[in-house]
Amino acid sequence: MSAPLRSRPAAPPRAADAPLVFPRTLTVGVIGAGRVGAVLGAALAAAGHRVVAAAGASGATTARMALLLPQTPTRSAAAVSRAATDLLIVAVPDDALAGVVAGLAEAGALRPGQVVAHTSGAHGLAVLAPAAAVGARPLAVHPAMTFTGTPDDLTRLAGISYGVTAPAELRAFAARLVADLGGVPEWVAEGDRPLYHAALAHGANHLVTLVNEAADRLRDAGVDRPEKVLAPLLRAALENALRLGDDALTGPVSRGDAGTVRRHLERLAATAPESVPPYLALARRTADRAIAAGRLRPADAAPLLDVLNGIEVPA
Repeated sequence: MSAPLRSRPAAPPRAADAPLVFPRTLTVGVIGAGRVGAVLGAALAAAGHRVVAAAGASGATTARMALLLPQTPTRSAAAVSRAATDLLIVAVPDDALAGVVAGLAEAGALRPGQVVAHTSGAHGLAVLAPAAAVGARPLAVHPAMTFTGTPDDLTRLAGISYGVTAPAELRAFAARLVADLGGVPEWVAEGDRPLYHAALAHGANHLVTLVNEAADRLRDAGVDRPEKVLAPLLRAALENALRLGDDALTGPVSRGDAGTVRRHLERLAATAPESVPPYLALARRTADRAIAAGRLRPADAAPLLDVLNGIEVPA
């Protein structure tokens, strides 16, 4: 008589925060193949992953797909979601993200175990709650880079940071995904996403505005090629600021030159009054930082602050 068959022991339950196991080659879909989505899709394809479908409606998106993901078919968002069995990247504008995710969940286009990753800097995991509710794995992965949506972007990805918010069990996957993109993860807590994004927007977006304001005022002063004048100055200022922090401050505000700043404001008011409020706001903040860093003594700052606050100072 043969021995009774023994039942196989049940596998131990996986701890809630134990790393999940994914195939080496991921099956990926991209919803929102704009500047960011198309570039990240192309980078993942170059890393050996299968980008099986992408969604995007505009003519610019179609052209970008043909350039960056020529072998990837364009499908509806729901079809892309169903095809992306391992990883769905949702790279849509911040304000559209919640509606897109909710719509996919309501359409039954998301599946349990699938990673749904958005690229918004402003949002964390909460916006992916409809996906999590049907068993998908939520992930926020924001590349800290500005994109043009061209192949040139692919050369800029190496070494950039990604603001990542992930459940504990997805941290290993997120780190691997960022590594495949050639980047470095910066772990950002859910509640800190708005502050993280505000810092990047303040630094990068406002920098573009500031540079163009400076170029416009140089043109007003008769300079034909303001970019030629600004390029070496701004590159040095940026490099010094990143390396030295507030010790990189130079110029009339950091020296407390109230008379110079007053003349700046007078001429700006006459030539480009729209530039006066941002000049004042930045000069006040620069003075605050210079004082706090010990670059400007409070006594020397008093006349300057009077000028910035609209108090008459003798020429």
